[in-house]
Amino acid sequence: MTANTASRPTSALTAPDAAIKALAIGDATQDRISSVKLSSITLPLATPISDAKVLTGRQKPMTEVAFLFAEIRTEQGQEGIGFSYSKRAGGPAQYAHATEIAPVLIGEDPNDIAKIWTKLVWAGASVGRSGVATQAIAAFDIALWDLKAKRANLPIAKLIGSHRDSVQCYNTSGGFLHTPIEQVLENATAALASGIGGIKIKVGQPDWKTDVARLEKVREHLGDDVPLMVDANQQWDRPTAMRMGRIFESFNLVWIEEPLDAYDAEGHAQLARNLDTSIATGEMLASVGEHVRLIEAGSVDIIQPDAPRIGGITQFLKLATLAEHNHLQLAPHFAMEIHLHLAACYPHGAWVEHFDWLDPLFNEHLEIRDGRMHLSDRPGLGFTLSEQAHAWTVAAEEFTS
Repeated sequence: MTANTASRPTSALTAPDAAIKALAIGDATQDRISSVKLSSITLPLATPISDAKVLTGRQKPMTEVAFLFAEIRTEQGQEGIGFSYSKRAGGPAQYAHATEIAPVLIGEDPNDIAKIWTKLVWAGASVGRSGVATQAIAAFDIALWDLKAKRANLPIAKLIGSHRDSVQCYNTSGGFLHTPIEQVLENATAALASGIGGIKIKVGQPDWKTDVARLEKVREHLGDDVPLMVDANQQWDRPTAMRMGRIFESFNLVWIEEPLDAYDAEGHAQLARNLDTSIATGEMLASVGEHVRLIEAGSVDIIQPDAPRIGGITQFLKLATLAEHNHLQLAPHFAMEIHLHLAACYPHGAWVEHFDWLDPLFNEHLEIRDGRMHLSDRPGLGFTLSEQAHAWTVAAEEFTS
């Protein structure tokens, strides 16, 4: 484990002195950010993960997930934590970009989250407003929301304003293509027994008949009433997606996920118009603007944004408003520790994706029962980093006032 530390001289004013000075000059600022700590944490996976992207030769099996954690502290002793992540590639780039822009947070009022988001974007303007740029900003943004909710002694969902205290959830991690079908069935049984409400399996095999055979066995095993989804991970072309979508109609699926390239808005729109089964996509997009094109084209029935990928909670809420206006359902991708709060605040139908991969990173865990994931009463996100997370830290840097 290696760690690098960068710092600036400590302010001459103590926190009480700074607060008195602010009041004396009529400053509305409530507090100021005094330090930002960044950590790059690599989470190893017990088994290499394969989906259709591996079978088409476009990617290698996934063996680890790279996380960027931001811990923000204020002069008054308030703290917040947030994270972003990357799979297969991009983790070091996120961390590098975050270290370049982190200093602009020092001295800012942590309550002014939207202002800070814009300031961070401009600090790294030359790399644009999507991809690595927004993913790095997301860790800061989520930490600021965590801090704000902790200050109010509320879970983030309650700070925003929730529509429900639990959200229906489905499991993905048990249905990857590297998993033999017998194990997929066992995994599904275990997931349902643990309180999870639905099952998603991966499709996109080179031989389409293999997909159908696996799906037949899973539906027969689950029965007709258990919610079932499939995910092709963008690996079909338009004719194949239409043909497979029609074959899959008989399996009473909740949705078909990423049947086409993530940026093929017109192709997804054709599927949405012609299939009875709902079309879900959006997880791979890295900005609100990219999702807008999907929505305007009528490409989705169920939108699947990922808060760490699109820039954090601030951007997610903008997208959620647009999705609500278009009467879409919501099923955020991955990062259930963040997305439970956001799905709970969505007025229309919502799902949360269950992955147990992240469990070792945190001291606390989510409650799942009766097919739903339940909000806790813990303030903020409701999580603290575990000793294991610290052991997996490969780099760290801190910026102070």
